Amino acid sequence: MGILKNLFITVKVLLRISLVILNNIYCIPTYFIWMLVFQPLRWLKPRLYWHIEGKFFHWLLAMVSMWSWSAGYAIAEAGDDIRECSDARTLVLVNHQSTGDVPMLMAAFNPKRGVLPNIMWIMDKIFKYTNFGVVSSLHEDFFILSGRTQREQGIVELRQHIRNSYIPRKRKWMMLFPEGGFLRKRREVSQRYAAKNNLPQLQHVSLPRLGAVGAIFEELHPDEEEICTDKHGNTAIFPPDNDDTLSWVLDITIGYPQGNPIDLPTIIMGQRDPCTTTLFYRLYPINSVPCGKDELTRWLYDRWEEKEHMLDAFYRSGQFPSRHTGYSSSPLPPTQLAQSPLRFLMLHLLFMTSSFFHYKLIELGYAYFNPVGPL
Repeated sequence: MGILKNLFITVKVLLRISLVILNNIYCIPTYFIWMLVFQPLRWLKPRLYWHIEGKFFHWLLAMVSMWSWSAGYAIAEAGDDIRECSDARTLVLVNHQSTGDVPMLMAAFNPKRGVLPNIMWIMDKIFKYTNFGVVSSLHEDFFILSGRTQREQGIVELRQHIRNSYIPRKRKWMMLFPEGGFLRKRREVSQRYAAKNNLPQLQHVSLPRLGAVGAIFEELHPDEEEICTDKHGNTAIFPPDNDDTLSWVLDITIGYPQGNPIDLPTIIMGQRDPCTTTLFYRLYPINSVPCGKDELTRWLYDRWEEKEHMLDAFYRSGQFPSRHTGYSSSPLPPTQLAQSPLRFLMLHLLFMTSSFFHYKLIELGYAYFNPVGPL
């Protein structure tokens, strides 16, 4: 029985790897070719072009969502109701544990209408040279330089990207991992820094860095005069005619079962038993978050210290703390997200049909320009 079980697992892993490779082959080139086809719209009708591009981008991320879903790696959501910020300018801050964080977030956002087409990811520049790098480049995500010597230049480029891409493209959510790296790589450095600066020793997260967050706030935080109160006494974040500032900060805490993160190879191969990853949401109106350097740093450290306590409770009990702990004013109970198998099937058919169509066009073009002469 042990031999048969190992054989089954091996066949399953090989089959999943083959399907993921094939999925990349008929999806990513198809996205690239369609974007070339629609390129004239980028200058003639830019809003239409970016609307179309956003749809294709969402469909590609749905394929990535399908990888984790088909392996039995489910997503549960808890904490604040985030529907209020789904169509608003929102800075999303997430703790970073493994290469699986991004695919799991994609799976969480996939069923949410309008989020993925209008999202901007901030990721390490090394990802620009992966197979998905061309997609992120065309979508105008931002690749930030890592390393102490390049950090300042990366912040300058981020500011420029916000002005030249994020605002003009009408993006909504901006995804950032403030820790600047995976927990296993950052924890020891973070703990040494904490010891030198009389900060809490964290085990389940590492201390966040202010650099990118501070730059984003300086570019997009509303001025004080932009925060007003209406005649009913309700606080407005900024006047209705201003669409160039943030409205919300969404703090997401990723909790993996037993504190064992799922990484990208595991998602692709599916060799780990099915399990559920929980995302805990905390939503802050932008006018409740300080924008001064020292105050914002303290605010970030407080949030990450709270993450430490929340994850400690989660790893011990399997659940994030209840509403009585003060981590959310009216938290929703953990709810498992449902994906649509029919939608996955339709998207596969769309990409495969498009790939066949593009192949035939290229074949006809090659035959036209390179006619075969008589023998």
